[in-house]
Amino acid sequence: MDTLLLSRIQFGANISFHILFPTITIALGWVLLFFRLRYSATGDAKWIGAYRFWVKVFALSFALGVVSGITMSFQFGTNWPGFMERVGNIAGPLLAYEVLTAFFLEAVFLGIMLFGFSKVPAWLHTLATFLVAFGTTMSAFWILVLNSWMHTPAGFEMRDGVAFATDWWAIIFNPSMPYRLVHMLLASGLTVAFLMAGLSAWRWLKGERTGELRVALRTGVTLAAVLIPLQILAGDMHGLNTLQHQPAKVAAMEANWETRPNVPLVLFALPNSETRSNDYEISIPNGASIILKHDPDGVVPGLNDFVAEDGTPLHPPVSPVFWSFRIMVGTGMAMLAVSFAAAVLVWRRGQLETAAGTWGLRALVLMTFSGWVATLAGWYTTEIGRQPWLVQGVLTTADAVAAVPAPMVLSTLVVYLAIYAALIAAYVSVLFYLAGKAVKGSLGPVAPAPLAPGRPALQPAE
Repeated sequence: MDTLLLSRIQFGANISFHILFPTITIALGWVLLFFRLRYSATGDAKWIGAYRFWVKVFALSFALGVVSGITMSFQFGTNWPGFMERVGNIAGPLLAYEVLTAFFLEAVFLGIMLFGFSKVPAWLHTLATFLVAFGTTMSAFWILVLNSWMHTPAGFEMRDGVAFATDWWAIIFNPSMPYRLVHMLLASGLTVAFLMAGLSAWRWLKGERTGELRVALRTGVTLAAVLIPLQILAGDMHGLNTLQHQPAKVAAMEANWETRPNVPLVLFALPNSETRSNDYEISIPNGASIILKHDPDGVVPGLNDFVAEDGTPLHPPVSPVFWSFRIMVGTGMAMLAVSFAAAVLVWRRGQLETAAGTWGLRALVLMTFSGWVATLAGWYTTEIGRQPWLVQGVLTTADAVAAVPAPMVLSTLVVYLAIYAALIAAYVSVLFYLAGKAVKGSLGPVAPAPLAPGRPALQPAE
């Protein structure tokens, strides 16, 4: 493998590891705020008990997200110097806005959120929880602004091969930003919902029956059942936006080689880049035209429209995009079925103690990390689908890579992969260790909280 491919794999591995943790903290911050507000309103200890468990998960995820984000920024300089040389006038300020408006907010108030529950007034602890949740969302906003601009660049002009901003509003609210932002925020919500439901189901199957477990389980299941239909709708709108601005990516997602009407929806196939056709195709007639054009006779662009005169493909590699897209959609359909069935079992009194309830809880445990699977598959679809461009129509990936010897990139890649594998194993082990401690009731009593005057004192957990 050459330097370009190795550098792409290394950056892909880095961002794949990094994205796992912001995907949790973005939505979990708002869930913690919900728990905190419910405790302030009712004084019921089960809400603060749930808060105390899940704030540990937030802290662990936040720490790994920050560390992996720092190493990722180093790679801009070591592996991709052409990126900042060509579009640094736009990427640099957007990354700076993220640090100034989001990271500092999180860093300042995270300590109060984690350690200030019994040390500061209730209103200040609640405010700190809100500001940390707001900071994680703002961080996602700025990063997705930059990422969306790389897919649908706007508001700039090129001077001597360097991009200069001409309209910052057009840069920030570029054509794909709203769709990409909503899709990612919903993905974060679903990741947290299934993580919360899965770990809570595991604790239930181990025998725990506390009030904090019941509210966490109900919150996770309800959140999943509400968000998954919204995500399907948002995904459809995001796909139509992608068809408008990046038709080659959609053609790869559908493994559609020819521009034509009545394009079938391919369920299974082995895309063949040599024959430029699909082997062993199983498809639904007119399906892709109906989904993408809302018309069975709708004309859908094909991959053969994106080939240079000398035969060089100007579209992304088909198989990785085709399969990652199907993994994302398949995981989403499983989420839909499991969340709806689990919601019925959890909310109907006594159903969790039945055989159907046990099987439902086991399904939730199996789906604990399904949000990660769907997020990574979606991320691969959109990022590999942008190739060969780093910034669509402006800068190719090959023009941005550093002239570093391939063996050097390979050696650092091996080190990265080893560290990431160890950290992921440690992270998952700690999650179940914390869950196991909760089952044994060894988290300790809830510390007295500075409730507002007139509020009832803490109540024992159910």
